[in-house]
Amino acid sequence: MSDLLTDSQFDQYRVLIYDASGITFSDTNRSILDSRLKERLREKQLTDVMEYYKLVTSDQAEFKAFLDSITTNLTRFFRNQPHFDALVNYVIPHVIEEKKRTGGTKIHIWSAGCSTGEEPYTIAMILKDKLPAPYTFDIIASDISLKSLMVGQQGFYPESRISGIPQDYLDKFFTKVDKGYQVKPELMSTIRFDYHNLRHDSGSRNLDVVFCRNVLIYFDEAAQKATIDRFYNAMSPNSYLFIGHSESLFGMDTKFEFLKTDWACLYQKKL
Repeated sequence: MSDLLTDSQFDQYRVLIYDASGITFSDTNRSILDSRLKERLREKQLTDVMEYYKLVTSDQAEFKAFLDSITTNLTRFFRNQPHFDALVNYVIPHVIEEKKRTGGTKIHIWSAGCSTGEEPYTIAMILKDKLPAPYTFDIIASDISLKSLMVGQQGFYPESRISGIPQDYLDKFFTKVDKGYQVKPELMSTIRFDYHNLRHDSGSRNLDVVFCRNVLIYFDEAAQKATIDRFYNAMSPNSYLFIGHSESLFGMDTKFEFLKTDWACLYQKKL
């Protein structure tokens, strides 16, 4: 039992969070909400959870800060390497074939739930290194956490955060600075960091590749399906979707086709 929220208060917060973000809190992860609320109460110098509830339902900036606090941001460079192997060896060659057919040369990618930027920067490094001329790319990197987006936009990572980056990529794409590494401008310019709540349509269209890894696990089935449908509508014909290795569209009524490559499993919008 939570020592902060009564059951009815927990239900009020749970509904508020779900309606705004699709993130589901249940009895199993109730303690996370409890601890994050304690942090926000201390920050705002409040003692009453319903007083804070009034604040988050009337102050949009505080509500964003609250959502920021309850989303976990575990990430790292080159997380789940097989996905990137599949990107290089299977997805990009097939996307290029599609571009040849349609006459385009720019590959459009969305890193949804990008956290502090390690995923989009990983994708950008790989494409800068592997993508043949005349093809170029751009990446939209979005998250519900403004704090995380600011880290990505600044492109500075302490030494403890750069493990996993191959040495030649580190030399090529980062500048060693005091206490860490700064992403070089040529790589930063390929990524646009943008606040976005996956509860809503992003407005993006004709995306060739979408990464949304380890985000759907925070949604219930209805929110998962709605998010997946929005991805489908945002993507171009014969495009590719990566989700987390512990996530699956199995059993979901979706138009995506399951795709098993030699490197990793992913999904395709096949038209």
